[in-house]
Amino acid sequence: MRYTYYPQGTCSSQIDIEMTDDGIINDVQFTGGCHGNLQGISTLVRGMKADEVIGKLQGIRCGYKGTSCPDQLAIALHQAIHQNR
Repeated sequence: MRYTYYPQGTCSSQIDIEMTDDGIINDVQFTGGCHGNLQGISTLVRGMKADEVIGKLQGIRCGYKGTSCPDQLAIALHQAIHQNR
């Protein structure tokens, strides 16, 4: 399954997710944002179950913002999972 999400309140403008039907993340690509950090996050979550990633990243804030790129990834994964059910 492929899913594209457009984050709100972050420097990244798009998140592209590829995962299996059983929720294993194959790839995550961010457009914009802090390239090195987002490359690291993408590498770390590869091979993980989406539910586990959501549990770890949900609610992380970036400075004064009410969200962050990791939090937006958690939201994107949640939407992708529930769209596929």
